[in-house]
Amino acid sequence: MKAGLLAEFETSEQMLEVLKHLRKQGLRELDAFTPWPVKGLDEALELPKSPVAKIVLVSGLTGAVLAYLIQWGVNAADYPLIVGARPPHAAPAFVPIVFETTVLFAGLAALFSVFYFSGLPKLWEPVFEVEGFESATIDRFWIGIDAEDKAFDAPKLQRELTQMGALKVVAFGERIEE
Repeated sequence: MKAGLLAEFETSEQMLEVLKHLRKQGLRELDAFTPWPVKGLDEALELPKSPVAKIVLVSGLTGAVLAYLIQWGVNAADYPLIVGARPPHAAPAFVPIVFETTVLFAGLAALFSVFYFSGLPKLWEPVFEVEGFESATIDRFWIGIDAEDKAFDAPKLQRELTQMGALKVVAFGERIEE
């Protein structure tokens, strides 16, 4: 969000009610900033389900299969050692390495996919320049409306947000007509 409006609310219930109202009006480029997780926020923002879990599952399974195939290839196919009448393909002996490789691949996939999908590292955003916005990490709830939204009309939205109980409505980023 490079420019738009920010509205501050005292309770999460107010914020959710306003988000639903804005969605009904056709606004799609919305964001919320809260000090703690708010139940129902994902539905109010109509966020898609995160693909991270599927990526982690596929990566973990890939790690397990890769570890098993490498061990099998080295111990049973390429360089079999017959010691004490033990078979070269001893699956129980492969379990610890398979488990560790599964955890390694899944953990790395989780780390990198979370960074990728959240857009991190992001050291600065225009909303950080809004006076009082630090309360989003303490006790206030903020709604951000992107100026790029097709239904964005700054004066009308400022009036509506104020009427719906916003403590403060602030334009931020590039100059917005007021």
